[in-house]
Amino acid sequence: MMHTAVGWHIELEFQEDDEHTRAAALVRLPDGSEVRAHGHASRHHVDANQPRVGEEIAGARALNELAMELLTKAHGEIDAESGRTSHPIHM
Repeated sequence: MMHTAVGWHIELEFQEDDEHTRAAALVRLPDGSEVRAHGHASRHHVDANQPRVGEEIAGARALNELAMELLTKAHGEIDAESGRTSHPIHM
């Protein structure tokens, strides 16, 4: 049996100021569709300014939302193909 290797590239971009980090995630799928998601992190005013930590938190939240969007997309495709309502897909 032959297997085809497929790769997805996920892009993460960040916008930051002294107290907030916003992350935007994008994945382009082999069928040409794109799925996008966002995440946010806020620094408490007494915490040290650590931009990398804000990026990790906002990035993780964006990736988590991206995962949920992909599950929703897959669920819709299963329903469209089968003509029935399938069980929800959970992480």
